[in-house]
Amino acid sequence: MTGGLPRGAAMAGAQENVMREFAGKTAFITGGASGIGLALGRAFAAAGARVMLGDIEPEALTAAIASLKGAGATVDGVVCDVTDPASVDKAAEATRGAFGKIHIVCNNAGVGGGSGAESISLETWRWVLDVNLMGVLHGIRAFVPHILAHGEGGHIVNTASMAGMISGLGFSPYTASKFAVVGMSEGLAQELAPRGIGVTVICPGFVRTRIHESQRNRPQRYGPARVPAPGSRGSALMAEIAALVRGGIDPAHVAAQVLDAIREDRLYVFTHPEMRAEAEQRFARILRAMETPDAAPPTRP
Repeated sequence: MTGGLPRGAAMAGAQENVMREFAGKTAFITGGASGIGLALGRAFAAAGARVMLGDIEPEALTAAIASLKGAGATVDGVVCDVTDPASVDKAAEATRGAFGKIHIVCNNAGVGGGSGAESISLETWRWVLDVNLMGVLHGIRAFVPHILAHGEGGHIVNTASMAGMISGLGFSPYTASKFAVVGMSEGLAQELAPRGIGVTVICPGFVRTRIHESQRNRPQRYGPARVPAPGSRGSALMAEIAALVRGGIDPAHVAAQVLDAIREDRLYVFTHPEMRAEAEQRFARILRAMETPDAAPPTRP
């Protein structure tokens, strides 16, 4: 079953609003003080956009703003906790107050969190889902009305992951959150395209960020972090992921692809083509299952 307009039909009425240039536009970015978020800020600024960085770390945010200003950017920042809808609302008002119209919103803030079926921490699941999933929802809720109000079109960028396409990380809140962000983005694209707003979902592999150090920003209300016991499977997995992140691609490469995707109004950004085989294996399993006839056909009324 498909809902709404087909992608092509939806886009037909919005082509005149595709964002080819960024000069004079305003971009808001969560998780903007480091990693992919900061790289996006630099890329938008270099393209002539005004940039508002949102981040939960005040000191890192101050340093990021200074860095962009030193490069000649028109930039400001706001402390923003994406798990708190009121905080995101305040960030939207701060952005509008600083720069007027808002055109681009990057719901980029994210954290990592392990699990495994044998040691589920409800607090960790709530934290990861609140940041990675609800943080995206809060951004959509707070900013889309501002974009619709000025009628000039715009673009929403949601950061997911290849973990939202393939479940290579196993049973984890991170995988669950990123699958959800992909689905949300696909549905949002259909709904907003006829209204002149594009949507892009980023599905990167390993990128040189600090996501493996996410616990540094874990609020007390989610309880203490559960560190896997030395020598356990969880401990080995965390060490492996940290090494892969440190050896990942430059966030600037991701940002450049995102700007191209906005200009071309592309829904997906895949930064690691070498991971295609894993995605194909998953899709093949799904298609084979769909081709299997039901053991008992449904009874017609």
